Amino acid sequence: MVAQKSVRADGARSLAKYLVEEIESGRLAAGHKLPAERELSESFQASRGSVRRVLSNLKEMGLITQSVGSGTFVADNVQSLIPAIETPAPSKLQTSPAELMEARLLIETQMPSLIVRYATAADFDRMDECIVRSEAATTIEEFEQWDGALHQAFAEATHNSFFLKILELTTQIREEGEWGRLKKNSLTAERRSQYEAQHRTIVDALRDRDERLARELIEVHLLQVQRNLFGRN
Repeated sequence: MVAQKSVRADGARSLAKYLVEEIESGRLAAGHKLPAERELSESFQASRGSVRRVLSNLKEMGLITQSVGSGTFVADNVQSLIPAIETPAPSKLQTSPAELMEARLLIETQMPSLIVRYATAADFDRMDECIVRSEAATTIEEFEQWDGALHQAFAEATHNSFFLKILELTTQIREEGEWGRLKKNSLTAERRSQYEAQHRTIVDALRDRDERLARELIEVHLLQVQRNLFGRN
């Protein structure tokens, strides 16, 4: 049910299937507290972003509730909701990598204005974690995962649901095979080092609450990614 809502990673599908089945069966009863995101991520070998999307889908369906500082719980009225939930038809986003990059240049360059106003220390800690993990990545797939997680962290730091939804769609497209093929073919060691340096300067500018500089740095970064992916001068 939840796995069909654009959750593509195998680990995320397994997590979604497990949670829904456990809730439907009553083994995860109303009021039961779910494990933390990090624990779910490690247990199901799913990225933190994928875990968040699964939990977000469950929350939208009314199956769970989330409280900052307290955690995630099975909803009190979950048993009355389950029979009414219908399986949505799976949809496939017909968006090419080129279209994605054009949209990202328009959207992500607008995020700094909100980030510099609303980002918290926890938001910057998450950005730092993504940078450290991406730099430590030993495979292109792992680097791409944490690269995407960093841009997702930017969206989360806006504390604006619109940007969060847009970046969730971006992540879905990045998980498609065509994007992965382009990234694998274009990502040299030199380019990876450049991306890592750009990531750090972007986060530094955001932490300094320098909206103009952060906007310019994000645009430069995305333009370079676009050129590298599609061979544009």
